[in-house]
Amino acid sequence: MNIVVWIVSGLLAAMFLMAGSMKLAKTKEQLVADPKMGWAESFPEGLIKFIGAAEVAGALGLILPGVFDIATWLVPAAAIGLAAIMAGAAITHGRRGEWSNVAMTIVLLALSVFVAVERIGPQAF
Repeated sequence: MNIVVWIVSGLLAAMFLMAGSMKLAKTKEQLVADPKMGWAESFPEGLIKFIGAAEVAGALGLILPGVFDIATWLVPAAAIGLAAIMAGAAITHGRRGEWSNVAMTIVLLALSVFVAVERIGPQAF
């Protein structure tokens, strides 16, 4: 099971690192121009940057503590944080009627919860 958790963690980390970096690097106007990022028009730019930073931190938190065997409690904490971000994203997309985005965020939420559950406890690694 450990290998499966590492694979899921790696895929989640790659996705959130990419998504978070994009939110940090692009302006609000650039994000809104992307058809999949229309939600950004409803949020202030500072909040978008905060979400991006949280996604990047969460991505790093999924991998680095386990790799270096330091503060491994950060892995489930990062996964829970990313799940919370995805819960908010699912609600936002649902309110906007963006159902394909809702489906994707629910998958990411479920995978984040899976990693959190598997990485909690003394036998987590």
